[in-house]
Amino acid sequence: MIRPVKVLNRSMMLASAPFIGIFISLLMYQASIVLSDQVMPEVTIMEQTASGVEQTSADLDVAAGLAQATQASIKKQVTLYNKTSADIQLIEEMASSQTNRPRIIFDRRITNKLGSVSGTIQSDQIRAQLFSIHAQNFSGYALKVKLGSKEAMKMVLGNDKFGSSETTMSAVKRYDAIAGVNAGGFADGHGKRYPLSTTVLNGKYVNGFEPSFENLFFVGLSEDNKLIGGSFASKEQLDQLKPRFGASFVPILLKNGQSQPIPTKWQVSPKRAPRTVIANYKDDQLLFLVIDGYNENGSSGATLEELQILLKRFGTKDAYNLDGGGSSTLIFNGRIVNKPSDGQLRSLPTHFLFFK
Repeated sequence: MIRPVKVLNRSMMLASAPFIGIFISLLMYQASIVLSDQVMPEVTIMEQTASGVEQTSADLDVAAGLAQATQASIKKQVTLYNKTSADIQLIEEMASSQTNRPRIIFDRRITNKLGSVSGTIQSDQIRAQLFSIHAQNFSGYALKVKLGSKEAMKMVLGNDKFGSSETTMSAVKRYDAIAGVNAGGFADGHGKRYPLSTTVLNGKYVNGFEPSFENLFFVGLSEDNKLIGGSFASKEQLDQLKPRFGASFVPILLKNGQSQPIPTKWQVSPKRAPRTVIANYKDDQLLFLVIDGYNENGSSGATLEELQILLKRFGTKDAYNLDGGGSSTLIFNGRIVNKPSDGQLRSLPTHFLFFK
């Protein structure tokens, strides 16, 4: 198949051929006038000159005709080229549309399960959608996040210092983030608040690696922007997943869509409480649940078993329980969305932040 560009090049060669031929003929043609003793009649010279002019004029007429025909052919080829390019672009757009169609259908399906969107923040690198949750025994919020780049989400330490803490709202404002959620658990000591167990920030272990124990897990994002988590017996085991950031808490709620056993302690102490959960879908979108509760004595909020049922209903794949109670915090578009059970935001050592 001859490409349009090659056809155009050949057309240009055809258009120029007559002119080149005429030019070469004129160079080769030499009108020599021989003077002899006999003077040639003036009329003979004039006749020869007129004959040459007529021949040259005829040649130019032929060249002009060829040029016009070639020009018409070039226009036709250019028109064909432009139409072909437009057709190719249309085919590419249709192919791209068909490729994305399954993703669009899946996203529509999981979004419908969450209910009506109450707020959306979108850019080239993120889409964050806020939903309200109203279950039989509790209420709360869901934040569905589609990450388009590594810069769209990060985890930060309180005041960017190990052992320091601040509210999620404070961290959001310092970093000019569009949203924020509390992250892992913590332990207090010597007037400071430290992240619980293994914590990774910017691909580095904040205070070394600690093997998982007593149902603790590590959860975070990998270098390729995917949710990773689980129990890890060695640093080498976790390193294979290339963690970019993450924190630790307890327990794991879902693995591959299947409910995981809830430790006895976490079934009753407390039975109900404000909760924060991080989960993912099979298309790597993230889902954060922040459940409200009026107090922490077990009489309000959600049980972890109820959250497992809800997460499966929402269609998530893996899910991890983050620090709850007074730590549960959801900031969206500059405002506190949930109702902190302490009556005010708690100062925490780790926060998940999102960027537009």
